[in-house]
Amino acid sequence: MSGAMNTEVTGAIKTIGIVGSGVIGAGWAARCLAHGLDVVAWDPAPDAEAKLRGKIANAWPALERVGLAAGASPDRTRFVPTPEQAVENADFVQESAPENEDLKRRLIARLDAAARPDTLIASSSSGLLPSRFQADCRHPGRVLVGHPFNPVYLLPLVEVLGGEATAAASLDTATAFYTAIGMRPLRVRTEIPGYIADRLQEALWRELLHMVAEGVATTAEIDDSIRFGPGLRWAFMGTCQIYHLAGGDEGMRHMLHQFGPALKLPWTKLEAPELTEELIDRMVEGTLQQAGTHSIAALERYRDDALISVQEAVKAAKKRHGIDE
Repeated sequence: MSGAMNTEVTGAIKTIGIVGSGVIGAGWAARCLAHGLDVVAWDPAPDAEAKLRGKIANAWPALERVGLAAGASPDRTRFVPTPEQAVENADFVQESAPENEDLKRRLIARLDAAARPDTLIASSSSGLLPSRFQADCRHPGRVLVGHPFNPVYLLPLVEVLGGEATAAASLDTATAFYTAIGMRPLRVRTEIPGYIADRLQEALWRELLHMVAEGVATTAEIDDSIRFGPGLRWAFMGTCQIYHLAGGDEGMRHMLHQFGPALKLPWTKLEAPELTEELIDRMVEGTLQQAGTHSIAALERYRDDALISVQEAVKAAKKRHGIDE
């Protein structure tokens, strides 16, 4: 898996407690298993264990293509009946419960009471403030956010931030651990709702919902506008660097002077549209039509194959041009 693991970090972190094993929790489990770690998981859904093992099995071919660490195996997954059992012997805890502040606050307080005092507890929250959900913990200094992106087992980005009580050493250790399992940690400087990436994604999401609601475009047309246009550039350059090139030899300054006035035009809508049943039906019908006869699992395997190919191509191009990661 994308380079050798940091032996100092992995010497101390061998068992991962996964609390919540839906799409994100299962992705964490798959990534950790692929790096030769043990996973102890819990989820309250009655069929959660079967679904978790199914998600890991569906991800495993992609992980084999990327490369497995010595000893990596889906069999190193153990499912337990309570969240306390998932974390009591864990060296690192990754919580991936639903995005509900009250739920997370109660759950993380339970994890804090059950885990060893030196075990970090990271939440996969995609926008909640860690200061809020660490408030009832006896050891709030070890509670932080480690926000990944789906599929967690392939996409390297993880946003790392702490709350008011989070210790700086906890953030450093979490960053080192995520790096050791092949991720690209992004330290978020300010505790802000939505963090960085999701604030950007939400702006795009709002706009496309408006366009579908108003009949401007279908879900397929909107997706085509991204995947055959800016999405191809986003795979290897961020928006700021892309716009720097749009300014020609004078770069960003010329770009802003030339295109900046358009920002005052009413092209976009900041407020999200009302999620009416009609809009929900349009989104569902559009995406089902796009999927055709392919199952979610089949589309996930296609997505994984494409993601690996894109990342391999970008890495090779950077190497040829001497551009740092």
